[in-house]
Amino acid sequence: MSGVRMLGAVRRVMTLTVLAVLGACGGGGGGGIALPLATAPATGDAVVPSSLVAGQCAAPRNGVDPDTGAAFPDRPGSVDTEKAWVRGWIDETYLWFDEVPTNLVAANYVTPIDYFNVLKTPALSASGRPRDRFHFTADTASYRALAQNGTDIGYGFELAFLSAAPPRDVRVAYLEPGSPAAQQGIVRGTKLIAIDGIDVAAGTDVAGLNAALNPATAGESHSFTLRSPDGSERAVSLTATSITRTPVQNVKTIATAGGTVGYLLFNEHLATAESQLVGAVNQLKGAGIADLVIDMRYNGGGLLDVASELAYMVAPDAATNGTVFERMQFNRKNPFHVTPAQATMPFYSTSRGYSVPAGPALPKLGLSRVTVLTGPDTCSASESVVNSLRGVGVTVNLVGGATCGKPYGFFPQDNCGTTYFAIQFQGVNQQGFGDYGDGFAPTCAVADDFDHALGDPAESRLAAALALQSSGACPAAGASKAEVARSKAEAGGTPYLVRSPVREIRLVSPPAGSPG
Repeated sequence: MSGVRMLGAVRRVMTLTVLAVLGACGGGGGGGIALPLATAPATGDAVVPSSLVAGQCAAPRNGVDPDTGAAFPDRPGSVDTEKAWVRGWIDETYLWFDEVPTNLVAANYVTPIDYFNVLKTPALSASGRPRDRFHFTADTASYRALAQNGTDIGYGFELAFLSAAPPRDVRVAYLEPGSPAAQQGIVRGTKLIAIDGIDVAAGTDVAGLNAALNPATAGESHSFTLRSPDGSERAVSLTATSITRTPVQNVKTIATAGGTVGYLLFNEHLATAESQLVGAVNQLKGAGIADLVIDMRYNGGGLLDVASELAYMVAPDAATNGTVFERMQFNRKNPFHVTPAQATMPFYSTSRGYSVPAGPALPKLGLSRVTVLTGPDTCSASESVVNSLRGVGVTVNLVGGATCGKPYGFFPQDNCGTTYFAIQFQGVNQQGFGDYGDGFAPTCAVADDFDHALGDPAESRLAAALALQSSGACPAAGASKAEVARSKAEAGGTPYLVRSPVREIRLVSPPAGSPG
């Protein structure tokens, strides 16, 4: 499944996530020579500077680091030195470092990842959810492949779990163009009935379901029984391949009584999204749109620079000239030694060079109002687009469900082949606002509609957005049992998609000379 299958540590995270939906599983192990640190089990471990133990690895990598062009910095160490690095890195850079429990003992955790997973604040948000729901790790090589190139192994469909417990209801949320799933004519809303003969709704062979949904290698094939939105059923065989994501899709215009409305589906803030967003904005600008709908209901985030570029291209000149897109607030140690200017991201007016040449001026729509389609899978950098535009006076109406609530970001840090994502800053807008840990509430609450294609003017969320733009009022909420159930789940912050946390982040590059 595109977006579920990842390698290494990311796959481990995703397997646990899928099994939380479909069943249960367990973890792994490790070992090494003990680091000679003074510890006090009653009060937790002593903390050493991360720089003293960085790159001291139980299994050092050989070869060249593709990010630097130099040899990997790894040298012989142990599981204990890796744990010591994790503890030091958290103490130095974690936003809530002083809220981490002080009685945690590294020896009680088998791997550095296990130890990292507990080194976070126990505080809760206003709604009672954990404030830090976003602490995670990823295999470094796999993370780079996805973040930089948008590639992973799968079939090219993204699945939505409308009902996680039996009887399960698993639907196709969207597809990647040209993928195996798209070539088979699979469409949004298609329901998975059986996989390799295993009943999806009530089957107990959890391992078999997960194996098929998480193909290990390109060329692996599995059989699926599918029910189309029209009720017809068919069996198809899907062969996994390397999927390159198309983050911007279905750019179009819709004629309305109030003028031409632009629409684009924006699924991820990847490096490749930069060129696709520039192309989309040029297309919509050429069409002379009077209003815009950005569909980010499934956009989990990514590169903050790309979010800034998009916000700039939407807004009027007066709103973005000399104003703040997002200001990063760190812990009181200022661990990355950033100046106020370095901590402030502007609305970028020129391309950043991710997938188009750096430097040319970005196109601009100059809109004072935009409508964004959202839901509990709308996260992180996507929420930054909303918050930043509101911060400079652009009206941003949200249609759909409440967003995920992630005003926080990471400077991803590799150590010994694992990239660690510990929250290191909170983002605030021009007005200093960034307290949306429980998400942004929708202007019009509309349940996700799996009976229509994304971009279809009859699709419930897009239809409500068009109605809101023309009349200024929200249409009546759907009253069917399924719509009420989905609205309730969305209001509770329950995401539909099961995907790697790598795809639900706000990313910036750390300043030169930062610790670690």
